[in-house]
Amino acid sequence: MVLYPQERIYQEMTFLSYYLHWSRDEVMRLNHLERRRWCREVSAVNKKLSNTEQNTFEFR
Repeated sequence: MVLYPQERIYQEMTFLSYYLHWSRDEVMRLNHLERRRWCREVSAVNKKLSNTEQNTFEFR
């Protein structure tokens, strides 16, 4: 069984909490795929509004 990296979970939680003002419990109720989807959607909106090529939610 492969575990999802803890650092990635914190990044996703921070991102969604910051942009959507969701609580920790609300974010943690989402499964991995839902969290990733919401991160992509919020990032796409930010990219469109800021007229930049960079994805706001990128991991390095």
